[in-house]
Amino acid sequence: MNNILIRPTTASDWPALKAARLAALLDAPTAFGASHASAAGFSDADWQQRAVSTPQRTFFLAFDGDKPIGLAAQVVAGNGECHLIAMWVHREYRGLAVAQGLVDAVKQCAVNNGHARLVLDVAPENARAAAFYQKQGFVFLPEWEALESHPHIQVQKMEWLAPA
Repeated sequence: MNNILIRPTTASDWPALKAARLAALLDAPTAFGASHASAAGFSDADWQQRAVSTPQRTFFLAFDGDKPIGLAAQVVAGNGECHLIAMWVHREYRGLAVAQGLVDAVKQCAVNNGHARLVLDVAPENARAAAFYQKQGFVFLPEWEALESHPHIQVQKMEWLAPA
């Protein structure tokens, strides 16, 4: 774990962002609102633009040396809600502190951008993820919606509130 670095992406990180995102979508195709096919269709310019961090959207990558091993993002929706999305850690690194580091980075980013609340969507069948988020201080809300990439899957909203 001592060589793991977590940081926001910059335009030059686009190949690593693309690699991590496509790996995540192949690894857990029903866990994300996007599909592998849609993401694989993005141009290099699209990935470069996505890798640029803004208050509206910041991707964080976890690196082991120069290898991207984890991903998470903070995105502000049209309604002003701040979301934790695209959370994924390479299978070999699960159970270590990588996922917690990614969530902490997204929380800090949200708070730094003036958001006292962070929300995410999780499929309750994804018990490991749901339990992990609960350990990170997220609580389930009585709000459900269909997963955009797989409308037959219902996901439940969770929220985290920054300490006052």
